[in-house]
Amino acid sequence: MVDVATLLTILIAALASLFMAWSIGAGSSGSTPFAPAVGANAISVMRAGLLVGVFGFLGAVLQGQNVSETIGGGLTVGAPLTAEAAAVGLLTAATLVAIGVFTGYPIPTAFTATGAIIGVGLALGGAPAWEQYQLIGALWVLTPFVGGAIAYATALLLRHDAIDERLSIPFLAGVVGVLLANIEFAVFGPEDTDASLVDAVADASALPEIAGFDPATLAVSLLAGATCTFVLWREMKRNEALGQRRFLLMMGALVAFSAGGSQVGLAIGPLLPLLDPYQVSVTAILVGGGFGLLLGSWTSAPRMIKAIAQDYSALGPRRSIAALIPSFAIAQTAILFGLPVSFNEIMVSAVVGAGAAASGGGAGVSRSKMGYTVLAWVGSLTLSIVLGYGILRLVLTIL
Repeated sequence: MVDVATLLTILIAALASLFMAWSIGAGSSGSTPFAPAVGANAISVMRAGLLVGVFGFLGAVLQGQNVSETIGGGLTVGAPLTAEAAAVGLLTAATLVAIGVFTGYPIPTAFTATGAIIGVGLALGGAPAWEQYQLIGALWVLTPFVGGAIAYATALLLRHDAIDERLSIPFLAGVVGVLLANIEFAVFGPEDTDASLVDAVADASALPEIAGFDPATLAVSLLAGATCTFVLWREMKRNEALGQRRFLLMMGALVAFSAGGSQVGLAIGPLLPLLDPYQVSVTAILVGGGFGLLLGSWTSAPRMIKAIAQDYSALGPRRSIAALIPSFAIAQTAILFGLPVSFNEIMVSAVVGAGAAASGGGAGVSRSKMGYTVLAWVGSLTLSIVLGYGILRLVLTIL
């Protein structure tokens, strides 16, 4: 039988998780997905906050398990998280993110949450998970370069005079369609696992492999890409501006969905080892975390949406599309491998890359703002590790 003190500590950890989810919704996942669309005047700030909350909730429920498991048990070795450690780690990270929300500077949630959980894990006597750190570190280091470069190249493609936008933008929609067919969702997989639409069709078709390759995989991917290309091509043929705007909003929705699938794990991951003995459904925990994201997006996201959309780059529709496509691809890659990733880092680098495609190579990009942001990223990671370790050691000493 579990004593009252343990249940009370778990309750505090759960409330800390909800606070963290609110902070994420208000800051990282709540601000970045629709910021380029707001910057391009395709949607209002308030409507963007409403939509990002809905799509973030859906992403949390359908794609949140992988990152949650990494945060809950993959950051240190040999010392499972306790209720006290989860509460301290979540409160530390959420406080830092909330400070970023109210000061207008995007504090990367993945950096603070990962750092805080590492700190409390080490304070419990756990050993560093060096292999996991290498994977996470590589993702964090490569994200600005890969995302920025893809956004820059895509923006150059869209603004090239020799290429008709009525062809280039539908082509990009087709690329997104192929990605959509291959990303994993909980609804397509058996119990407690995820699978993609391609996987589901391939399993159902049971076609013989050709040279070790399932033909259904290629067929579904190409069909999804061709369908998206045709639909947007027809839309832009009727009304080019409207078609462009709808594609931009669709990309914002996909990035918001991906943000929910990635960021919810930062909030509810530490709860998984605590609630496992009680046989609480992972889906139920994800729903709770998604609800926290929803609240944060609806109550406080507009402040950060404005900061990202207006302070970093004066984007038009084409450069906004260029920023959202690599953001979606990088986020889904991180979800696939269960790695925490900062949506502020993804989107800020993509926005800057797209903005740099303007004349002069850096028009519309605030260099001073970027400098302070990078310092905030590095500082938040270091500070969260130190605070998580120090506060938990103090709590354990008192108890």
